[in-house]
Amino acid sequence: MKNQLRVIISGGGTGGHIFPAISIANELRLRYPSCEILFVGAQDKMEMQKVPEAGYEIEGLWISGLQRRITAKNLLFPVKLVKSLWRSRDIIKKFKPNVVIGTGGFASGPLLQMANRENIPTLIQEQNSYPGITNKLLAKGANTICTAYPDMGRFFPEEKIVLTGNPVRQDLLKVDQKRKEAQDFFGIDPSRKTVLVLGGSLGARKINQLVEDNLKEFEKHNLQVLWQTGTLYFEDYSKYAELENIQTFAFLKRMDLAYAAADVIISRAGAGTVSELCIVGKPVVFIPSPNVAEDHQTKNAMAVAEKDAAVILSESHLEQGFRSIFFPLVQSDEKMRNLGKNIKKLEKPNATANIVNEVEKLLTTWP
Repeated sequence: MKNQLRVIISGGGTGGHIFPAISIANELRLRYPSCEILFVGAQDKMEMQKVPEAGYEIEGLWISGLQRRITAKNLLFPVKLVKSLWRSRDIIKKFKPNVVIGTGGFASGPLLQMANRENIPTLIQEQNSYPGITNKLLAKGANTICTAYPDMGRFFPEEKIVLTGNPVRQDLLKVDQKRKEAQDFFGIDPSRKTVLVLGGSLGARKINQLVEDNLKEFEKHNLQVLWQTGTLYFEDYSKYAELENIQTFAFLKRMDLAYAAADVIISRAGAGTVSELCIVGKPVVFIPSPNVAEDHQTKNAMAVAEKDAAVILSESHLEQGFRSIFFPLVQSDEKMRNLGKNIKKLEKPNATANIVNEVEKLLTTWP
């Protein structure tokens, strides 16, 4: 092992790329307290706020993805890419990392590309069952590819793949012991079942509309709701917190307690969230976002649902299907127990440690 370990971690754009990166950094720092860790992200994305909040330094690149339609931003993409490659080269030469880790997102592309050119070992971590374009492009040059789902040889060189699972927040590992604390924290009634609604950090318009349309149904079925509206929609829906059984949040800072309080969860199917929900072991209704590349959220949810471990509702069938599926589910304790038991079987609680084990292997075998 290197005497003074220096690591660059790059990934961002969404929480699904940022939080795994932070989890990996935390595990590295736990094992090697004196190691130096630098993050590299996109300069106008949420990682520029979230990473410093977690206690790490970050450098920003002027980079963004291609839009699906012809826009002025697309015309700038070649310029952004070249400048980001130059900037990445400068960051690497100055920081001199022993290893570079990418967790997906636009910034990890130029950073890991330049690391490969400098003959620095690289590891990429793919959260989804269907890889993003950045990791697909980086796979050829990467030394190790850590995945959360089996059968990823369709996308990556088989000899580089290690099935590790997705990093999750360590405070979720003992959620089942925090039920009373969670009920006190949120001030909820222990005699009523609690629905946790998650639409991602920014929010999901369709899910928020669904909850709004069913407020009377939730009350009719004696349900209380912890509703994360997302930051984009909080002002529109915060008024419903006046109702006795509804609590609204722009962002849930204590996700461990939100999961602990929940009896059933309505959620998007981002890769990180799916991995967390497997550890939490509660019944889940997935409503995958259709607005993501290659419809990967549906593929993530299907990988769970096909094992009778979750229920999937598509956005296009919410009005027709939600009430006929969700409320009978909540009324069936047996069905809820089975879903919770089956999703718990899919957990990979040691994913972060497994990924850092692979980092250590790279460091010990690299000249």
